[in-house]
Amino acid sequence: MSAKSRRARILSILKKESPVTGSNLAARLGVTRQVIVQDVTLLRAQGEKIIATPRGYTILDDSGPPGVTKLVAVRHSPEDTGAELYAMVDMGAEVLDVIVDHPIYGQLTGQLSLASRRDVDAFLQALSETKAGLLSSLTGGVHLHTVRVKDVSVIHSLERDLASKGFLLPE
Repeated sequence: MSAKSRRARILSILKKESPVTGSNLAARLGVTRQVIVQDVTLLRAQGEKIIATPRGYTILDDSGPPGVTKLVAVRHSPEDTGAELYAMVDMGAEVLDVIVDHPIYGQLTGQLSLASRRDVDAFLQALSETKAGLLSSLTGGVHLHTVRVKDVSVIHSLERDLASKGFLLPE
């Protein structure tokens, strides 16, 4: 299979079923995970809106589901990460990303796409297994999340709940 046809196959797979891990794509296409990483990088350079989430690669749908997005500023210890994320998804929010302001690199964003307790469980398990650090560890626990909710009233409820738990960064 040529590189061009392999990249077309990656797009086809991601359009039908996503997220899909790099390892899964590699096994299905008979190449290494590093080849998949390179192919995805080239596809992005060609304008494909592929993002990497903790659950695998997915194609970003600009239209997205209906709803309201908002940045929420929070601060907590690493041990409270699960409680923070569960609080948000339990309120019906999809946690799209995490953002920190790094003194050298500027804004750093990690894609999350967490919409359920199952998603949060998988994220926390991956965090534990990889021993990777949280982006918020670079900023003393201060970070932003872009959340998507059904309507503005959910945002207000979500902010009240996060404040009551001590996670919402006071203005």
